Amino acid sequence: MAAIPIYTTSAMRKLEGLAGAASPTPTLMERAGAAAAEYARELCGDKTKDVLVVAGPGNNGGDALEVATHLKRAFFRVTVVSAGERDKLPKDARNALDKWEAVGETLLDDIPAERRFGLAVDGLFGIGLTRPLAGAHAALVEKLNALGTPILSLDIPSGIHADTGAVMGCAVHASHTITFIAHKPGLLTLDGPDHCGALKLDTLGLDPASLLEPEGELLGESILEGAIKLRPRNFHKGQAGSVGILGGAAGMVGAAVMAGRAALKCGAGRVYLGLLTPRPPYVDYTQPELMLLKPAAVLEKDLVNVLVAGPGMGKTDAGRKLLGAALRVPAPLVLDADALNLIAANRQLALALDKRASPTIMTPHPAEAARLLGEAPRRSVIGARWSSRATAA
Repeated sequence: MAAIPIYTTSAMRKLEGLAGAASPTPTLMERAGAAAAEYARELCGDKTKDVLVVAGPGNNGGDALEVATHLKRAFFRVTVVSAGERDKLPKDARNALDKWEAVGETLLDDIPAERRFGLAVDGLFGIGLTRPLAGAHAALVEKLNALGTPILSLDIPSGIHADTGAVMGCAVHASHTITFIAHKPGLLTLDGPDHCGALKLDTLGLDPASLLEPEGELLGESILEGAIKLRPRNFHKGQAGSVGILGGAAGMVGAAVMAGRAALKCGAGRVYLGLLTPRPPYVDYTQPELMLLKPAAVLEKDLVNVLVAGPGMGKTDAGRKLLGAALRVPAPLVLDADALNLIAANRQLALALDKRASPTIMTPHPAEAARLLGEAPRRSVIGARWSSRATAA
């Protein structure tokens, strides 16, 4: 599997317009409904024929109505609860409602308390949600979550912000989510993954990257397969490159040691740890191949092919000086942990990073990303500033 494109909501709107113009029939809603109905049938198997479908007031509700009609034609017992008004539905969603009514069915205003369902389909709100759910919509979400029934969400669980993954008041806890055309960042970040359950992508027969440049990519297995090659039998560690890791101040040696062990397990031939602690250990008995050196020795010319700076580095003057020296090394550099915090707090280090010509990758967690952006590390800020690619200098 190659890298999978990721698009924010605004980009998805552009992509849907381009896709609809290039291939107008069947409509994207019809394709999404057919794909989701087929997935729902797989989830139901032979155990159940009772399905609840909750349809919202927009296009996500139209998708849900398409699903309901497909399942009804496949002899499922389908109950549809609608949270929309016919006159306010978008065109394609109105057409989907006409199909549902054409098979002789009607809509309910609420989930029937006396019924038991083998599967619930969540088509209440999709990627267009911008306000917290409240009132009747929030009540529907809470009732869905309380059913104790597997829930299949369409495109994204209702109540999850498609760009950030934040919960908008409340959100559906889906057991499965089928998303259409491409991934959205909210499926993969913040609260999104905990609400999506098993995530399935259906491109609806499209090649989104050929229509619009992705804003980000989800790495697939083939990326790793291409990066880690099968080695010949006539091989030694000197042919597998060397990694230098700078960090491990007093009390935080473990962070650098874990990074070193990970580098070895990923296939590095030689791994050098430049530890800042005044009393570095003599040997790592779990991974004795690790070479424990003074930091300056790791920075010697041509010693390493790749440099890592930051795990357990601390925020002392010694750490700042060491990081400054690492930024001048003309080798690929990975910046992690305290290296990021030092750069966020020191303009000279930030300028040195900006001037680097060699490949540089930054790996911030949300709070570190917020500091680099000059924002308080709040959940709302972290979500609002989703970045699709690793920062490279």
